Amino acid sequence: MARAALPGGLSARRAWREARLVERRAETPSATTLVLDVTGWPGHLAGQHVDLRLTADDGYTATRSYSLAGPAVGDRVEVTVQRVPDGEVSTFLCDDLQVGDRIRLRGPVGGWFVWRPGQPGPVLLVAGGSGVVPLMAMIRTRPADGPPFRLVYSAREPDDVLHRDELGRLAARGVVDVGFVFTRRTPDGVERAPGRLRSDDLDRSGWTAADAPTCYVCGPTGFVEAAATLLTAAGHDPARIRTERFGPSGP
Repeated sequence: MARAALPGGLSARRAWREARLVERRAETPSATTLVLDVTGWPGHLAGQHVDLRLTADDGYTATRSYSLAGPAVGDRVEVTVQRVPDGEVSTFLCDDLQVGDRIRLRGPVGGWFVWRPGQPGPVLLVAGGSGVVPLMAMIRTRPADGPPFRLVYSAREPDDVLHRDELGRLAARGVVDVGFVFTRRTPDGVERAPGRLRSDDLDRSGWTAADAPTCYVCGPTGFVEAAATLLTAAGHDPARIRTERFGPSGP
């Protein structure tokens, strides 16, 4: 299958654009989805991210990267921001940025950790915490006749699950199979004791190596490395494992 070109030219993706906040949605007590209107947005692929830049009155700037949370729809861009303790940018975005406010945005960025409609074969998504955000973009981009998707989602406790209600609806419609792993507290009735992701979690809720899925793993560095190790130990082809780790962008 020929690779589709990335949206926009290189110069367009490097350009800073003005973005206006048109909607904000609380996802959890510590995470907020921001819907931005970006004039002239060139479009994006599920799995890409953007850089957001804040500028203070004294000229000080701070830039952070955030994964895109939804498919390309006109000039609209969605990001889900997890508040970081003492994080100057995430705290402002979650608590202070109001509808109608404007910020600067650059992107889309990234060409490896992406899923394209028409890409063959089943898909295994493995998320740690807010690493589910770019995977949600993939799920939301999947067409009705798309390949089967399975999501293994590790969170500390049920209240930390992002997009929980939507995932429930999508699972009920057969869009994606969802298996949860809770590391600190489990819901009532769940037999699995709290703990980190294990190989049997991937066996139970994911695909086997014989199914030859394309695997997308996103989350904190330690989680991603552990999940990738479990996948390769189970016989998954390393060439089919794509990873994305959390990390700040440059200034």
